[in-house]
Amino acid sequence: MSPTILLYAASLVVTAWGIAHIAPTKGVVKAFGELRADHRRILVMEWVAEGMALVFIGVLVFSITLLSRGVGPVASTVYWLSAGMLLIVAVWTLLTGARTSILPIRICPVIKMLAAASIVAGNLL
Repeated sequence: MSPTILLYAASLVVTAWGIAHIAPTKGVVKAFGELRADHRRILVMEWVAEGMALVFIGVLVFSITLLSRGVGPVASTVYWLSAGMLLIVAVWTLLTGARTSILPIRICPVIKMLAAASIVAGNLL
């Protein structure tokens, strides 16, 4: 598989996962039952923030690949930092949310790790 395909695929998966993270926010908050207004706001803020971070990483990787064809020190730096951030949030999710019974949260670390691996592979090939 070509490096560019790996980079584009990873960026699209991460972007889609971020959007899929944001979309059910209202239902996620409802699932927690009665919450104080401050707690509800914090939950919404954090839930949406992770989704936006994923969308940002995906769009950044896509854009740098499109603009630089994935070549050069700036592109390489973006790929390493993006993969690193995906791995950090994957480990965080693995240590916290992945122990829940909610399937999308349980598979989230796997998706993030696979995307990070694709970005690293696309960067190295």
